[in-house]
Amino acid sequence: MKPQDIIAGKSSLWIFGYGSLVWKPDFKYKRSEVGYIRGYKRRFWHGDNFHRGNDESPGRVVTLIEDEDVTTWGVAFEVSGSQLEDSLKYLTVRETVRGGYITKMVDFFPDGEDGSSVQALVYIATADNPLYLGPATPEEIGAQIAVCRGKTGHNLEYLLRLAEFMRSSCPQVEDHHLFAIETAALTVVSYLLAAQ
Repeated sequence: MKPQDIIAGKSSLWIFGYGSLVWKPDFKYKRSEVGYIRGYKRRFWHGDNFHRGNDESPGRVVTLIEDEDVTTWGVAFEVSGSQLEDSLKYLTVRETVRGGYITKMVDFFPDGEDGSSVQALVYIATADNPLYLGPATPEEIGAQIAVCRGKTGHNLEYLLRLAEFMRSSCPQVEDHHLFAIETAALTVVSYLLAAQ
């Protein structure tokens, strides 16, 4: 799905973020809502050789994996008018060109509302992407995240900011995958600091 196809005939659009977009959208938007999408789980299965890693040592960032029994929490941003084209141009470079993500439209459910949803655009990295790393244990993923760094910063910052978002904005949600990796990464960091 190309950006021009997404915005054809639309005056506004919701964009769902479940990784770094939850704390760093870097585009102008009309409003944002915390909420969730159904049928996907968030996993640190995608490699990043630009923002949070490099070619020799790719970082790990999140993507969505289809799973009909789960929900993924994040933030949806409504963009309208000139924000629409500007945000999609920016995200095409950030997520598609550099990140290898594809786009899909999903139902987004704002937190605490009456159960009604809006259609939202989401970026998903798939297994056929050369940057896709796939599953690993929380300990393996945490160790990789603890030592990787890219042009945007440390991979650990990405992990900790996402965990902090979940604790502060979605305290009722227990994200076992995320929190297990956070624990593993912090354990590695404490070992590295102790060894100095």
